[in-house]
Amino acid sequence: METTDLHVHVFPYDYYGDHASESVGLARTAGVVEKCRAEAANALLFDNGDFLQGNPMGDYIAYERGMNPGDAHPIISAMNAVGYDAGTLGNHEFNYGLDFLANALAGAAFPVVSANVATRLGDSPTDDETLLPPYVILERMLTDGTGAAHPIRVGVIGFAPPQILTWDSHVLNGRVAMRDIVTAAQSWVPKMRAEGCDLVLALNHSGIGASDWAPGMENASVPLARLPGVDAVMTGHSHLVFPSPTFAGLADVDAERGTLAGKPAVMAGFWGSHLGLIDLLLERNETGWRVLDFAVEARPVTKPAQAANPAPAAQGNSPVLEAAQAEHTATLAYVRRPVGHSSRPLNSYFALVADDPALQLVCAAQRWHVEQALEGTEWQALPLLSAAAPFRAGGRAGPGHFTEVPAGGLALRNVADLYVFPNTIRAVRVTGADLADWLERAAGLFRQLQPGETDQPLLDPDFPSYNFDMIAGLSYEIDPTQPARFDERGNLRDPDARRIRNLCQAGLPVRPDQAFVIATNSYRAGGGGGFRGTGADRIIYEGRNTNRDVLLRYITRQGTICPRVGGTWRLTAPAGTSALFDSSPRAGDHLAYVSDPRIEAAGPGENGFARFRIRF
Repeated sequence: METTDLHVHVFPYDYYGDHASESVGLARTAGVVEKCRAEAANALLFDNGDFLQGNPMGDYIAYERGMNPGDAHPIISAMNAVGYDAGTLGNHEFNYGLDFLANALAGAAFPVVSANVATRLGDSPTDDETLLPPYVILERMLTDGTGAAHPIRVGVIGFAPPQILTWDSHVLNGRVAMRDIVTAAQSWVPKMRAEGCDLVLALNHSGIGASDWAPGMENASVPLARLPGVDAVMTGHSHLVFPSPTFAGLADVDAERGTLAGKPAVMAGFWGSHLGLIDLLLERNETGWRVLDFAVEARPVTKPAQAANPAPAAQGNSPVLEAAQAEHTATLAYVRRPVGHSSRPLNSYFALVADDPALQLVCAAQRWHVEQALEGTEWQALPLLSAAAPFRAGGRAGPGHFTEVPAGGLALRNVADLYVFPNTIRAVRVTGADLADWLERAAGLFRQLQPGETDQPLLDPDFPSYNFDMIAGLSYEIDPTQPARFDERGNLRDPDARRIRNLCQAGLPVRPDQAFVIATNSYRAGGGGGFRGTGADRIIYEGRNTNRDVLLRYITRQGTICPRVGGTWRLTAPAGTSALFDSSPRAGDHLAYVSDPRIEAAGPGENGFARFRIRF
């Protein structure tokens, strides 16, 4: 059994909306775990990482209460209550630094392993000094169909994306080094087999991507599964479900049976939405154990419902709730703390298709902070821009996953809704050519439209909204009838392609050699997302404050905020062209606030979304 990408979701509760949410939470997943344990005489439970950060409870622990030696972290306490056999680290385990991580893991009643995160690299992976044990061998007794017990040694090895060195460079530089996932496995798995493992399970906090291996690849589950000695792979990181039609057509992937390169594999959604199951039929002979057959399933914690609210499939597990009850209560008080006032509602309903006031607010706060930080420096005279992206904009997480801040009093939960991740403030120096490519990379969000055709799908569902940067301080148009210049990883796909039109700053065209400063976050500045103009050599300012704290201070200073769209960007296409996109079912009530009057309601969408049309 697998959970993955829990992101501190213990309770079935949406802290941003301040209401119960029956489709998430480890307490609900635990009910499915109990049922599976009742079904099977032999069951093991694993977590695949990204459990330590991701919602206001995690932020409350990190920024308000603290995590000192001996303190219990609520997600660890809850996992102890469920009874895990082992776990591994995801990329978000590192967001708060290594000391925070170590203090949290000290309370785990189960082993946590990671084979490719090292504090010192050796000549080969097996010579590395790893941050955590690279693997664990679980000694268990299996009960067969006759009731007889047999010993088995299950080897469990874990992996994290090598990109954590980029994404969290501000807390990891000089403290850890990374190995490629497949390279590390090629060294460690034979060692595990030599130590007598009957089965080897890979806990891979990495998505399902290309079949062919490439050094340092982020989504390496298929080439990992292909390695001899690996019996099964538990995946994650992508917040998707496998097996499912989402992965149909990928090389060496059976999206119906649930195999990668012929090996059983599973991905259990996110926030406790599913429990991943790999059911192995084993045979033991004189040479040991072997897998005769298998079945794979990602079992949802809720059943499909006709209405928007799902019907419960499993009740919350009370010991799990009790394990984090005090922190849940404290988190509610934390997120309800008043911080300011907004003269208008702020949301992300249309942030992917029109200039958005919520993003303008984030950009204004970042610019305010960086402008002060650069006073008296050599960068003070350069035009200062600010980049931000919508973090909660529907997509894979469903029609309820939007930023929603009503007009009126603002609480801390609203600030957390506007800025979800614990990034820290950064500024980078770029050229006009970098700016154009930065925006071209973001414009990969849009599918290529055919001029003159109507009601074409506009948004690429596989493009994460957090990579759709809007840059305040500029004005520009995006033409989605042109091909994308960059691919999904930020690699140059078509050197002649240009979707960005009429790029101007202060009313004048941006020159390729012109110098600018962009206020942004640590993830983007360090190279996250593959944007031009980013990387360690481009960073001119590294702040210690999180972007959310910058936003909080800005709102507190303003008292009442009245964010307005600044005419930064708009979509353009030949007359007679139209496109469709999906948004929140509540978005229709906010059409009057949208900066682009060409957007109109177009009826219901799929899976609880509402559909909208933009006419050019």
